[in-house]
Amino acid sequence: MAELKKDPIDEFYLQTAEMLNCKPDNIAFTYNATDAFSRALSSIHLKEGDLILTTDDDYISNHIAFISLKKRMGVRIKRMENDINGDINVDAFALSIKKDRPAIVSVSHIPTNTGKVQDVASIGAICNKEGIYFIVDACQSVGQFPIDVHKIKCDFLSATGRKFLRGPRGTGFLYISDRIIDEKLAPLFLDMRGGDWIENEKYKLYPGARRYEYWEFNYANVLGLKEAIKYGNDLGWDKIWAYNQLLLKSFRDALMDVPGLKIYDRGNQLSNIITWQIDGVSLEETKVILDNNNVYYSIASIDSALIDFKKKGVEWAVRISPHYFNTVEEGLQLADILKSSI
Repeated sequence: MAELKKDPIDEFYLQTAEMLNCKPDNIAFTYNATDAFSRALSSIHLKEGDLILTTDDDYISNHIAFISLKKRMGVRIKRMENDINGDINVDAFALSIKKDRPAIVSVSHIPTNTGKVQDVASIGAICNKEGIYFIVDACQSVGQFPIDVHKIKCDFLSATGRKFLRGPRGTGFLYISDRIIDEKLAPLFLDMRGGDWIENEKYKLYPGARRYEYWEFNYANVLGLKEAIKYGNDLGWDKIWAYNQLLLKSFRDALMDVPGLKIYDRGNQLSNIITWQIDGVSLEETKVILDNNNVYYSIASIDSALIDFKKKGVEWAVRISPHYFNTVEEGLQLADILKSSI
């Protein structure tokens, strides 16, 4: 069946490349964003004493992977603090990159626990100039707005299919730059998809990004993700972003009119993730209000945003993620539900 569907399956690489402004040979299918990120991280030859430079706001799984590497290999971790408004301090990043010569720089484009959009393009330009490997976790940003990997100048970009792309769960992808391919980097654990076994103790790498894939695929999910990406490509990511920004403003304005409600997202550029609490209303009480009124939400807890939430002095926050299928009126409805329930 996979052979019969070869052309639609191959279209996944074409559609993803169109979305990211790259070539199909730069794209590998993965099973989720963490899977993609781990494959990228494992392909960089780290040794004891090497530095991983990241932020306070990288995704929890990425932080845990860094700590695991520190325990197992003796690498060092440095987390850059943000400006007072919550943004990345680009000048401090530049100074650290030049002074500390990290082996890897890793930044989450949009952290899972807050809606700010991090300035990955400025960090990418510095890394590119200094020859430092740069990994971008785009789990929350792909599907929200246009992504151009050449403008970001990243070596790797990891993403999931199930969030703002609206694809199937159990799907993701990894962008791998020409630089990485030309340097013949590959994930630590290859299989027969990534290389050909040509002698007893020798294999030959697959020439393109698919060396980062495994042979066993859920091809139905690949087709599902392809359709989701094609849907966004056909709508136009600029158009999606423009409408999402309208939604973001309307939802934030409506929520800020709720007595006692505090929004925790800070930064010069915000995305369609809004995190909040209402003073004096417990987590369980908040969940009951939202559940009883059929509001879709998730809870961001301190164990997934340890540094950020400690700074904010909170243990949890409600996270809502309006997207282009929502309406301005729904933001007003949400505010009315909260006003009438507290």
